[in-house]
Amino acid sequence: MKEIRRTEISDEWAHSGIVEAGDYVFISYCMGNEGQSIEDQIDGAFDCLSKRLETIGLTLGSVVKMDCLFRDIRDLLFLGEIIRKRFDGNYPARKAFETKFIREGISFQIDAIAFKG
Repeated sequence: MKEIRRTEISDEWAHSGIVEAGDYVFISYCMGNEGQSIEDQIDGAFDCLSKRLETIGLTLGSVVKMDCLFRDIRDLLFLGEIIRKRFDGNYPARKAFETKFIREGISFQIDAIAFKG
C-alpha cells in the first residue's frame, strides 16, 4: 500500500491542507482576495488551488471534484464563467453550498479532489 502524505499541516486548526492518498489528492481551504468582490474571491481561490497543485506537480486540469462554499449562494451565478475561463473545457464535477465563514471578509472557498494517477 502506498503511504499517505500530508502537507501544509496546521496543528492549531488540526488539519492538513493537502493530503495525497493513492492516486488522489485532497485539497482544503482554498481562498484568496479576502474582502474583495465575489469575482475576485473566486479567482483568488482558483489561484490558491492552482499554486497548491503546482507544489505536487499537478494543474487545475487534474481536478475531478470541487466543493464550492459561498457566503451567499446567489453568488453561484459568477462561478460558471470563471470555471469556463480556468478549466478550458475540462470541468470537474462540483457542488455548491451556502455556509457561514469564521471571518467576515470571506465569501468563497474551494475544497477539491485531484487525480494524480
